[in-house]
Amino acid sequence: MQKTEKNYQSLPSPCWLLEEEKLVQNLELLKRVKVQSGAKILLALKGYALWKSFDTIRAYLDGCCASGLHEAKLADEEFRREVHTYSPAFKEEEIEEIASISHHLVFNSPAQFKRFAMRAKEINPSLSLGIRVNPEFSQAPKEIYNPCGLYSRLGSTLENLDETILDQCDGLHFHALCEEDSDALEGVLKAFEEKFGRYIPQMKWINFGGGHHITRKGYDIEKLISLIREFKSRYHVEVYLEPGEAVGWQTGPLVATVLDIVHNGIDIAILDTSAEAHMPDTIIMPYRADVRGAGEAGEKTYTYRLGGNTCLAGDIMGDYSFDGPLQIGDRIIFEDQMHYTMVKATTFNGIKLPSIAIERVNGEIDVVREFGYEEFKNRLS
Repeated sequence: MQKTEKNYQSLPSPCWLLEEEKLVQNLELLKRVKVQSGAKILLALKGYALWKSFDTIRAYLDGCCASGLHEAKLADEEFRREVHTYSPAFKEEEIEEIASISHHLVFNSPAQFKRFAMRAKEINPSLSLGIRVNPEFSQAPKEIYNPCGLYSRLGSTLENLDETILDQCDGLHFHALCEEDSDALEGVLKAFEEKFGRYIPQMKWINFGGGHHITRKGYDIEKLISLIREFKSRYHVEVYLEPGEAVGWQTGPLVATVLDIVHNGIDIAILDTSAEAHMPDTIIMPYRADVRGAGEAGEKTYTYRLGGNTCLAGDIMGDYSFDGPLQIGDRIIFEDQMHYTMVKATTFNGIKLPSIAIERVNGEIDVVREFGYEEFKNRLS
C-alpha cells in the first residue's frame, strides 16, 4: 500500500507502525556521534527490539546490549554483531549459553563475578569481562527509573567493590541516566571519575550505559561528542554507549480504533487497545501520550476520555479534545510508541497484541506480524 493518511484505515487494528524514514534519521545522528567521538554505540534491546528492522540498524550500530539470555540470543541470531550482556543476576543454568554467544559479559556484583567469570572465560576465551559500578549520582527525573538511588541493587558502590576481581576485568560499566541530556552525563562522569578513576587506566573499555536522549530535539550533541573525546584522551580506553529509546524515538505510532462511545458525566471512547497491556508506561511512569490531531481536554470543541478495552477500571489513556465528534470506527493515532511499548506489551485480559507494520522509505507499508489467540494461550501453560 502507498503512503497516504488513508492507509491507517487499511491497517489491522491495533497496530504499531514503524516509519523507516524516521528510524534512519535517528541512525544518521547516532552515526555522526560515533564518527566524531570515536565511541561505539549499541542498541539496547530493553528499549527497542523490533528485529524485523535490524537489517536497517545493523549498518549504523556496532551491536546490541542484552539484559539476559533471551535478549542475547535475539542479538546473536538477528543482529549478528557485538553482543554485550549484563544482568542484575545471572542464573547457573543459563551462564554457559550466555557466555558462548556474548562478546562482553558484565556482572552486577563482585559476588557474581567471582561465581561465574572464570567459568564463562573457559567457555569463551575471547570473552571480555566487566563489572557494573554505581557512581551514586544521578539526575533521573523519576525515582523508579533512578539506578543510582538509595538502596539501589544495580551495580557495585565503591564501598562494596572487591578490588581482587579487577585484575580479571577488562572494563567498567555504569548506567545513571534516564531520558537526559549530555549535561546530565557530565555530572555522572564527574562522580564516576571521582570514585572509580584510579581503576580506569587498567581497563580496556568503559561503558557509559543508556538513557542518552541523543535523538531528541534540542539534545546537545556537540557536548556529548566533546565529553567522549576528552574522556578517551584522558584514559585511552574504548567508550560504549547503549541507547535504546534514542534509536526508536519518534519513529512511529500505535494505531487504534474507536469501538464504542459511552457517556457517564463525560464522553468516553473505548478503544481496541489498552494502556495497561499495550502502553504500560502511560500508567507506570506516568506520562501522557500525544494523540495526532488532538489537544488537551477542553482545548478543542469535543472532549473525550480515551479508555482501553480491558476490565481494569484504570485502563485510561487520558482526556483529549478533537475538532469534530468521534465516531465508531475512527482511528486514534498515539504518537511515538515504538520504544518501550512493544517490549513491555502483554495479553492481559486476553486482549490481542497489536500487529506490527513497517512503512518503508519508499512509502510502501508491510504488515510483518499479526497476533492472535495462540500468543495468549501459549504463554499461560
